[in-house]
Amino acid sequence: MYRKKFIPPLLKKPPTTDITNSEPPQKKIKLEPQSSSQKSADSDGGRSSQGSTGVRRVLPGSRITAGPGSRFNPPTIIRKPLIPVANPPAATEKEGPKPATDNSEGRYYFNVLWRKFQARKHKTWDGDGVLAIVNGNATLQDVNGRDIGTGRVSKIPAEGDIISLGGKEAEIDSVLAKSDFMAGKPFLKSKGKQLDTESTISPAEFYAKSTFKPPLLSGTTVTKINPQKPAARFDPNAEGALVMKRPDISSKNKTIVDVVVDPIISRHLRPHQREGVAFLYETVMGMRPYEGRGAILADEMGLGKTLQTIALLWTLLKQNPIHNQGPVVKKAMIVCPVSLVNNWRREFKKWLGNERIHVFVADAKSNVRDFTHGPVYNVMIVGYERLRSIQDKLKHCQVDIIIADEGHRLKTAENKSAQAIRSLATPRRVVLSGTPLQNDLREFFVMADFVNPGILENYSTFKKQFENPIVKSQQPEASKADKDLGNARKASLTDLMNKFVLRRTAKILTKYLPPKTDVVLFCRPTKQQLELYQAIINTTIAKRQMGSMDTALQLITLLKKVCNSTSLLKPKGKQDDETKLSNSILEEAKVAGSALVSGNSSGKLKVLEKLLVTLKETTQEKVVLVSNYTSTLDILEKMLNSKGFHHLRLDGKTPANKRQDLVDKFNRVNSDVAFAFLLSSKSGGAGLNLIGASRLFLFDSDWNPATDLQAMARVHRDGQKSHVYIYRMITTGCIDEKIYQRQITKQGLADSVMDQKAGGSNFTSAELKDLFRLDTETTCNTHDLLGCECGEIGELPGEDIEEEEEEEKDEPIQMTGWTRASVVDMDKQEEAYRKATSKARQRMKALLEFSHINPDKIPKSGTHDPSPGQSPRGEEDDNEEDVEEEPIPIVEDEILKTVLDENPKAISFIFTKNSL
Repeated sequence: MYRKKFIPPLLKKPPTTDITNSEPPQKKIKLEPQSSSQKSADSDGGRSSQGSTGVRRVLPGSRITAGPGSRFNPPTIIRKPLIPVANPPAATEKEGPKPATDNSEGRYYFNVLWRKFQARKHKTWDGDGVLAIVNGNATLQDVNGRDIGTGRVSKIPAEGDIISLGGKEAEIDSVLAKSDFMAGKPFLKSKGKQLDTESTISPAEFYAKSTFKPPLLSGTTVTKINPQKPAARFDPNAEGALVMKRPDISSKNKTIVDVVVDPIISRHLRPHQREGVAFLYETVMGMRPYEGRGAILADEMGLGKTLQTIALLWTLLKQNPIHNQGPVVKKAMIVCPVSLVNNWRREFKKWLGNERIHVFVADAKSNVRDFTHGPVYNVMIVGYERLRSIQDKLKHCQVDIIIADEGHRLKTAENKSAQAIRSLATPRRVVLSGTPLQNDLREFFVMADFVNPGILENYSTFKKQFENPIVKSQQPEASKADKDLGNARKASLTDLMNKFVLRRTAKILTKYLPPKTDVVLFCRPTKQQLELYQAIINTTIAKRQMGSMDTALQLITLLKKVCNSTSLLKPKGKQDDETKLSNSILEEAKVAGSALVSGNSSGKLKVLEKLLVTLKETTQEKVVLVSNYTSTLDILEKMLNSKGFHHLRLDGKTPANKRQDLVDKFNRVNSDVAFAFLLSSKSGGAGLNLIGASRLFLFDSDWNPATDLQAMARVHRDGQKSHVYIYRMITTGCIDEKIYQRQITKQGLADSVMDQKAGGSNFTSAELKDLFRLDTETTCNTHDLLGCECGEIGELPGEDIEEEEEEEKDEPIQMTGWTRASVVDMDKQEEAYRKATSKARQRMKALLEFSHINPDKIPKSGTHDPSPGQSPRGEEDDNEEDVEEEPIPIVEDEILKTVLDENPKAISFIFTKNSL
């Protein structure tokens, strides 16, 4: 098939035209044929051009002439001269006021207000910023100099315009002089001298004029200083200024300035709180002689650990001891129980307000990205459970310091919350805990290693060198050598601990809080309780449970229910292991479905009911009722309803966002609206301020003394105006009393290590294992173990007996069983008993501070036996010159005295102590 040869098309550039010519474009170029004789180069000076096709191109606007000697006259092209045309003026638009700045280089600067994009109707601004426009490229920066948005602008904005950049909106506030921008004045905390009157004044400088009162709270504005001269943020020489310790830095390139706590907070700090802030600052800044930057603030409840922490964070977020460096902390995180999240938020608002700091609450509805990827929020408050679910998201953000409130929750190395915090690799960690040592020294090791990893080596070394010798020296049967070794190790551990642990007791609040009376009421069990208790422990199933601690816990729970109320043993719909065991034991004891279970018999409940009725009838006081079990709270709630007493309730089922509202309502209303507050110690026993009540009843005890101590501290706090009474209710001779004795043992160890008190294990191992024995003859088994000879009439026990020096190991009392009376050495037995009780008494620091009262020995109100030298009316006998004064009334609590007068047999024994 015939095919034509392919010839590629010519690629020719378009003719160059004058883009400034305002004439319309010319028509298409005309083409004329050219003869072969004219294919040579033309001599017309380049006015025509010829292609390979033999066609001459005629330029537009040219004149064509015919050449001689040709049949076809070839054209001669003559180009017209170019006409100079000036550029037309640009289209003018209505413009706003031009920036008073040097725009010869296309640079413009503005003070702006910026915010993230908001879809709501009433929008708010997130902060101040600076907008720089260079050749149409706009950059938005916040006051810290960080770029938060970029983009292109088509025109220069005027004052009042709103533009969008990188997901942010910025409103032009005023024009910023180029010289001020280049000097960095918008990003300085102190602006220095004011600009000349001819230059533009920024809003911050305008507000700084003495003729205009700034609409800001005190503490927000900063005194103007010379930016060239290093100076503190606040005046360290001012009256009452709290100045932090200076770091020891000898580098020539670093200038040290004073760090002064903001007066907005420091003026509210009490002396012990000022000391606490200084201590925390030195520890987290690495100024103390140990490896690490962690601390434990172990103040007792009510000393203001929250306020001290806020003062520390606010100082670190705004200041640095090294001049011209950013703040020490940019992001801080507070981890606490979920019931305290709103309490922390309210405390920040109370002391700093919403204008100074933005606090992010990481609840289920919030987006953690708002905290990790933005400069708006500096502090995040999160619950322990929520932290575990968001720890992966927090790894993308550098958290500079972590505060663990109620940090005793991190007492085990396997704790998931502790592992989540460790995964963030934050060097500065602070633990807040009123009860840092609760059960044993291992928990203290875990907490110390958490705040300062490696400070106590590993646990195996710590246990061998510290824990075992200290615990052994606290036992009553310890030898003198054991005591010496244990005391030496305890002193060494205490010396190291004091470098990063600060512990103060509530005694320092004497000047600030009203007095408090602690009362331990030993209530006699009812006949039904004794029969049911005895029937349970006599069953074969119960005896098998006593052999192992794992299985004994279920039996202990069952017996605790008997102590609280027999109605708690009613069969329930659910069939878990505990319920099955309870049903099996009751079935063997032949009491299931009987009147013992169907009734609501409880010695403690009857005493509590009588106390509440007397309070309601004779006073306007309010009360807090605390229990470890929601089922017990149900019993207490039914009792309140039967009496018509209005109440509020907070337990594990109460939504977290409503808990603080309940607390506020109870503190605000009178007793006619809310007489009682039912509180679960596991859900709300820590951190809450229930100062609306002046009396608290702890209905049952927990194995962990810290749980009860935290719960009992809810009413004796800042803001309390009335005398506070704390009642701990215990069933005499039952498991309740054994648990209380175990608490004393643990608390003795904590006091010995944390408070440097002489204390220890108060009872022998055999006594502590005797948990299930029912003592029906005693008035108070705890007082019997003390071997106290106080007289049981309210007088404080005598001074401690001096410890006898013994060269040999003390031998415990040997009980040989049945022995003929003729061969028993009674003097030896009495001496052995005296030594045993003497050593127990020496370590009973906690109980020896109480007055011991036996109600059977209390005279009736209005009557008493006259002292020698007195008449029955209390008048002095004229025959005696020196007459001793009548003792102070045994029971000072009028409410308790009324109950004892009406039913003296309900309470078998009383421990009472007045403090503060």
